[in-house]
Amino acid sequence: GAEEPSMEAEAQELPLGCGGGGGSPAAGRSPEGEERREPPQASVSNGGDEDSGRELVELKVIWNKNKYDVKFCLDSTGAELKQKIHSLTGLPPAMQKVMFKGLLPEEKTLREIKVTNGAKIMVVGSTINDVLAVNTPKEAAQQEVKAEENKKEPLCRQKQHRKVLDKGKPDDVMPSVKGVQERLPTVPLSGMYNKSGGKVRLTFKLEQDQLWIGTKERTEKLPMGSIKNVVSEPIEGHEDYHMMAFQLGPTEASYYWVYWVPTQYVDAIKDTVLGKWQYF
Repeated sequence: GAEEPSMEAEAQELPLGCGGGGGSPAAGRSPEGEERREPPQASVSNGGDEDSGRELVELKVIWNKNKYDVKFCLDSTGAELKQKIHSLTGLPPAMQKVMFKGLLPEEKTLREIKVTNGAKIMVVGSTINDVLAVNTPKEAAQQEVKAEENKKEPLCRQKQHRKVLDKGKPDDVMPSVKGVQERLPTVPLSGMYNKSGGKVRLTFKLEQDQLWIGTKERTEKLPMGSIKNVVSEPIEGHEDYHMMAFQLGPTEASYYWVYWVPTQYVDAIKDTVLGKWQYF
């Protein structure tokens, strides 16, 4: 004889047990007629579940003249921000330099480094495709330079060197030992020619870190550090001797040429002058 609930009362009770699938008015009650409550449903954010219920901050991400307006969780770390930047720009996190009042620390949150609304985040870096686009022409250019160098006439055939080499090997030049590397001798290397065809000797003053280049007229005392490079090339027909140049300045005019250097001392001269010090 109990009074049945009205339709209006039944409708008010529906949200308590609605699972979103519809059904009869009794769907919210147990078979015994007792009221049954469904567990509350989690709220859903259109901005993504990861930011639901968390404080967001608006950022302006600037990379490669592009600007991105981003809402990001204030309690996320710098590393997580890099992942977000990756999704926006295609720039891998490992190739990003993210700047906010200096380099952005990956392990700290945006809140910890006091990022505020409207903050500008500067990003520096190149995508893998950009790197490949730059390196490919560069490598091709290097190959072209090497090819041009290979086409160059050997030094010993060039006119400026030919006039010295045509005088022939000096009678008093030091003997050579082909296929052997030796330490610098304790005496000066002598009997060689310079570019004027005059006799020249090389004295390595290791205790003073100097190279003395002596001729009949004078002796030049050069600090090792002033010699920028040493180049050499075997003399055709006399491969047991080299022609050698010490670079004393930025242009070819600053090269000091010496001819008929015994081959066994070539590597020792280069290493000594350029500071490798492995021959004494």
